[in-house]
Amino acid sequence: MHIVLVEPEIPQNTGNIARTCALTRSVLHLIKPLGFSVEDRYLKRAGLDYWDKVEVHLWDSLDDLWQAFPQHRKWLATTRTERGYQEIKYEWNDMLIFGAESRGLPASVINSYPDQLIRIPMLDIGRSLNLSNSVAIILYEALRQLNFPGLK
Repeated sequence: MHIVLVEPEIPQNTGNIARTCALTRSVLHLIKPLGFSVEDRYLKRAGLDYWDKVEVHLWDSLDDLWQAFPQHRKWLATTRTERGYQEIKYEWNDMLIFGAESRGLPASVINSYPDQLIRIPMLDIGRSLNLSNSVAIILYEALRQLNFPGLK
């Protein structure tokens, strides 16, 4: 699976997500600008000793990523849709795309992919779940559907 973080802001979240990617053999894609340096001590601390076990790609833009992976299906996590993440039949190498912690995905991206939007059901009493929790929830549903290939 591919996890895409669009303009992540909090190094601890990205570190936790990197750890999840390492333990599930998922590829992590980070879309600039980042709200931190990749040398950030909080980023490294949150990822613990997993950074050498995860494939990480840094991209200047989403367009650059799309051009590099044109055949991969894309699922965009947002609170601005009704379709639940559990309603999708995931395939190996799908891209799970998440926006910045404070603002989510840009409206231009959401408007460009109206049939590929998914959400995590939750009460409408706050913005949304923590980014690293959201990634784990959706990624593990996709892996569950695929019978956790290569994992034990």
